[in-house]
Amino acid sequence: MHVVAGEFISLDGVVQAPGEPGEDTEGGFAHGGWSRPYTDPEVVGGAFDGAVRKAEALLVGRRTWEAMARVWPERAGEPLADRMNAMRKYVVSNTLGPADLAWENTVLVPGAELVGRVRDLRATEGGDLLVLGSARLVRTLLAEGMVDELILMRMPVLLGGGKSVFPADGVKRPLELVSSVTARTGTQVCVYRAAAED
Repeated sequence: MHVVAGEFISLDGVVQAPGEPGEDTEGGFAHGGWSRPYTDPEVVGGAFDGAVRKAEALLVGRRTWEAMARVWPERAGEPLADRMNAMRKYVVSNTLGPADLAWENTVLVPGAELVGRVRDLRATEGGDLLVLGSARLVRTLLAEGMVDELILMRMPVLLGGGKSVFPADGVKRPLELVSSVTARTGTQVCVYRAAAED
């Protein structure tokens, strides 16, 4: 399987709470829902839809999983919702238990098992393992060299601080720009893959 990470990201590299006010206020973050003015159904919506259609499974952190589990089951009957509900979902958490996993096809992955589990999944045949949001999880996978494709939906806004997906460990990681398309809102959907060291 290929690991594909998709992120809404500001120009200053912030990925925290793009969807809703109050989504994630950790660290005093006050801009929840910041991505909404820059999201359009054609380019950004099309990139999201395309990534989900190619995915065989999802891999998300607890907070992202809980937000998705509140939304997608209620939208059953819509094609995208039915796809999200039917596919296997791996949730990385040290606080959820089996009784909490009411969203169908969810598998619990303890945090300490993340790297080993993803390594095993990458070694199996299958489609994409799609990671959405989940900043800490993506940062760990990038640091481990386990992200095969990075989809950044770069939005024309500066947020002045917040969570990032990029490791701050001083390691150089070259990427290759595979494609880029710009929405009428100014958002650029850029797809990157790991590149060979110069």
